[in-house]
Amino acid sequence: MGLALGVEVGEGVGHGASLGGVGERLGGVAYHSIVKNRLIAALLCVALLPQGFAQTLPELGDSASADLSPLAEQRLGAQIMREIRWRDPAYLRDLEVEDYLNHLGGRLVAVSDGAGLPFQFFGVDDSSLNAFAMPGGNIGVHTGLILAAQSESELAGVMAHEVAHVTQRHIARMVGRQSETGLLMLASLLVAVLAAKSSPQMSQAAIMGGQAASMSSQLAYSRSFEHEADRIGLQNLTAAGFDVRGMSAFFERLQKNSRLYENNAPAYLRTHPLTGERISEMEGRVMQLPYRQVPDSLDFQLVRAKLKVGTVASREVLEAFERAAAAEGASTAAQYGLVRAYLSTQRLGDADRAMAQLRKGQAVSPMIDGLAAELRLAHRDPLGAAKVFREARARFPQARRLLHGELEALLEAGRPAEAFELAKAETLTRPASAGLWELRARAESALGKRLAQHRSLAEVYAIQGNYAESANQLALARAAGDGDFFEQSAVDSRLREVRVLLEEQLRETRQQR
Repeated sequence: MGLALGVEVGEGVGHGASLGGVGERLGGVAYHSIVKNRLIAALLCVALLPQGFAQTLPELGDSASADLSPLAEQRLGAQIMREIRWRDPAYLRDLEVEDYLNHLGGRLVAVSDGAGLPFQFFGVDDSSLNAFAMPGGNIGVHTGLILAAQSESELAGVMAHEVAHVTQRHIARMVGRQSETGLLMLASLLVAVLAAKSSPQMSQAAIMGGQAASMSSQLAYSRSFEHEADRIGLQNLTAAGFDVRGMSAFFERLQKNSRLYENNAPAYLRTHPLTGERISEMEGRVMQLPYRQVPDSLDFQLVRAKLKVGTVASREVLEAFERAAAAEGASTAAQYGLVRAYLSTQRLGDADRAMAQLRKGQAVSPMIDGLAAELRLAHRDPLGAAKVFREARARFPQARRLLHGELEALLEAGRPAEAFELAKAETLTRPASAGLWELRARAESALGKRLAQHRSLAEVYAIQGNYAESANQLALARAAGDGDFFEQSAVDSRLREVRVLLEEQLRETRQQR
């Protein structure tokens, strides 16, 4: 897993929405070139922060642990995360997977030294085995890693390792070590980690773009980080109630298989120095801990089944789920996967029968209810789907997919007034959700509320960090002419705020040139 410099991390904007660059797709080399330039700019921005922002950090055994303050780390993380969320085609816009990762990661964070930090976990649609920690507590997990994990404890072990990178402030300590060689080398290292998730060639090119002498020093330093993250990660894994053998088992299996990869090793091996010494240390610590067998959660199994199916199930995947679901004592995950596979290939009759069989098992999960609602939508019954989503939300109020699904179903059913009232209430409690603001804008558009629509779109762009377009939308809201005095006043107030943010953004851009 990679140590990388990496708002509500979340759902993106709707499903298939296109709002002036949202979901923009860039080619691999061009994309990473852009990210590298912006990483360097972000790092320079951090370097230009007033000294008053620096905070005294706890002694961590390094020479310059205060070089990157918590405030600077949060600021840097927000800038880099924006690039990934809105421009990286591999950013996984799946609320169910993301909610699961945040629930699992939350268990680990709760028992760590970073219990008060704003951690966010997100998925990366990439078949390689990797995960990476970024500034501000943002942690990315590749879908390939989720599928490769043979147990939930294995996945939790990798995530515990990444959480430890954050709680031990390895990024701040790495910046401290850059005092002699400059921030450019750090930017190259970060780009290497981001590039490694899809292209070893781009990763190597990014590394070679740095200074060779500094690279040697950084890699040696990262080895000490890895040992520390292993030790702290095992402690947190134990405290969170997982099987600690999961962490060492995954690393040992990866090491044994590494000889098969030759020069095309998984991203994990390219970004983490995995050595026999690390494996031995982990196994030694595990041997001292009591044996604990921990069953996998249902949601872990369902997430894996959903990822196996993908957007459209292949014949091989479909047949595998058919065999698994037909076996005696078939698991809930096998039945769920079969329903999703049939649904993805538009075999709705088969999906209905498989869903009926799944419901007989009486398993309880928001993912099962969400799948049942998706099936109603496929049958062109949006009102029925909205009802399923609404009833499920009463049981699982924190499941974001159910809320977004109900709003989408209401809009599809021609019920914009109901969608507007629901979205209005939810954006008050979740103001950092771009997806909810976009759905609210769609409802307002259908109702002819032009001022409100542009005000909502302004929030979408503000969350993206596109303050110029946010200000433009607020100007359109002012000119709409269909708001009362209080609505106009609210728009004027928000426009002043956004213009201040825009000026700050432009000033930082000028400083970076």
